[in-house]
Amino acid sequence: MAKRLWVERNKDGSWDAFSEDGAHIKFGKGRGQFTPGDLMKIALAGCAALSSQFAVEHTLGEGKGAKIVVDGTYDADNDAYTSFEEQVEIDATDAGLSDEDADKLAERITRHVDKACTVKHTYVQETPVRMNVTVKH
Repeated sequence: MAKRLWVERNKDGSWDAFSEDGAHIKFGKGRGQFTPGDLMKIALAGCAALSSQFAVEHTLGEGKGAKIVVDGTYDADNDAYTSFEEQVEIDATDAGLSDEDADKLAERITRHVDKACTVKHTYVQETPVRMNVTVKH
């Protein structure tokens, strides 16, 4: 079963998201806060980061990682993202990789993300969302 998550409203209009294992993030629509759309993009970038970590560290060493930038095309008429663009940047300038080694690393990263990124797998398919509303009174 998936980890239980929930959100709660704060007096200042922001929201806090919690997980049953103690994780926490603040979000909202105010200045300096991530919006839910931002969190979608962060989830995609974070999934690619975790999925590619082994390939990057195996080649470049422990503690090395990627910078992953995600942008989305937003359709205001339908209030939905129609696509995402992910740019994975690896700083391997200190590793002395040949062109062939750099190409192999890029291919390994792509394979790792394509195989293990649950968020990407979810975004590329139609994903139904069921909602139930309960009003306690």
